[in-house]
Amino acid sequence: MDQEESSIYYLADSDLDLSFTSATTDRSLSGRTSLSRSSLTLSFNESRLSTASPSAAVYNVHHRPHRRHDNPNWAAVDAATTLSSDGALHLRHLKLLRLVGSGNHGRVFLCRLRDYDHADFALKVVDRDSLTTKKLSHVQTEAEILSALDHPFLPTLYAHIEVSHYTCLLMDYCPNGDLHSLLRKQPHHRLPVQAVRFFAAEVLLALEYLHARGVVYRDLKPENILIREDGHIMLSDFDLCFSSDVSPRLENNRTQIKAGSGGRRTKERVTTEFVAEPTAAFSRSCVGTHEYLAPELVGGNGHGNGVDWWAFGVLIYELLSGTTPFKGRSKESTLRNIASTRGVKFHAAAAAAAEEQGMAEARDLIEKLLVKDPRRRLGCARGATDIKRHPFFNGIKWPLIRTYRPPEVRGLAVKRSSKSKTAHVTGVSSPRRRRCLWKKLRHHLIMRLKGSKYSLNSNYNYYSYNIKESV
Repeated sequence: MDQEESSIYYLADSDLDLSFTSATTDRSLSGRTSLSRSSLTLSFNESRLSTASPSAAVYNVHHRPHRRHDNPNWAAVDAATTLSSDGALHLRHLKLLRLVGSGNHGRVFLCRLRDYDHADFALKVVDRDSLTTKKLSHVQTEAEILSALDHPFLPTLYAHIEVSHYTCLLMDYCPNGDLHSLLRKQPHHRLPVQAVRFFAAEVLLALEYLHARGVVYRDLKPENILIREDGHIMLSDFDLCFSSDVSPRLENNRTQIKAGSGGRRTKERVTTEFVAEPTAAFSRSCVGTHEYLAPELVGGNGHGNGVDWWAFGVLIYELLSGTTPFKGRSKESTLRNIASTRGVKFHAAAAAAAEEQGMAEARDLIEKLLVKDPRRRLGCARGATDIKRHPFFNGIKWPLIRTYRPPEVRGLAVKRSSKSKTAHVTGVSSPRRRRCLWKKLRHHLIMRLKGSKYSLNSNYNYYSYNIKESV
């Protein structure tokens, strides 16, 4: 107990000292850093972030409705703000436990609220005086995007505090580290196909949400995919994002299906799909991680939403094979490989796993995502709506994905929840429970859809209905 207390650092609003070092960090820094954080110099016109008075929190607590009722972190924040004299959260309410990680923009600490030890937080602390104007604009972008997020696979911003020359962001803490560290613990540094399908599906939903808000992520890589206590993922680091206008729409797709005995009759099925993809997004900034850069970004002629879907293909490739598809002996050779006209080739590790169930579908998806021309790349026109339809994700019931049990892989310690009893990807558990669940679900759907022209397709997030029948 005495040892734990000696490692706790209380923060005073008027005298913020974060100069101590820690010999233990939960998240090691990778040598594969983002280009914009190391070498590229870009010009920005954004003005310097405003500085508040030494004891003032310029942002109140960010109340997000997502899972508020069963989130212990919100209970801790509510208790602290209720007891606060001005109803706001201040740095004096926090105690730092240890350093989790650091980078060019700031440091991240594991912290808790004073007098409340049942909720862990991550506190990102940025010293604005040590940053250039370019990096300050990145910090401002990240704070603005975090304040608008409300999604299970994206971080919750509990509070944004500006004090003296520091910007402090209070967010979720993920004790299982990042996906890159997990990958290094696996045999041959690769995950089984079923585990890749689980993690890729959750990343896909996170990207879908960001794109629906007009946000292009631009920094997708295993290091930025954190793993929560329950084994589900959380994207992090939004300082390289940029925003664009997006026009959500409903689209009707018509397909012919066979019906009746012998398939002599056909029905026309009309499916109504929700599409929200920032196809008008455009930027000329060369930012990201070199192994994950899309060809149009390397070319420097401008890029849009397609860079995220390219990176999504690179991510799936790395999770399956332990390396990236265009990696060379140096950064320059890697960039030349990306910019070349040759297509993706699967390395020996991926070829050795070709017999694994689902590997053929995974390779097909990767080839469709890693198309050099963004106009022909899967996802660039209709986003995640088209990617969800790929056979690689067959069997996933997207509305229920949060209840799926995470895959059992080496190095992943998962805290079991009574609400997460569904097996990952396939959505099944014990035979008895499965029969009971589907019996109740079938009865519920029949009662709701009886007499209605609508039917629910569980593999996609849309309703379908039959409107015409012909012989």
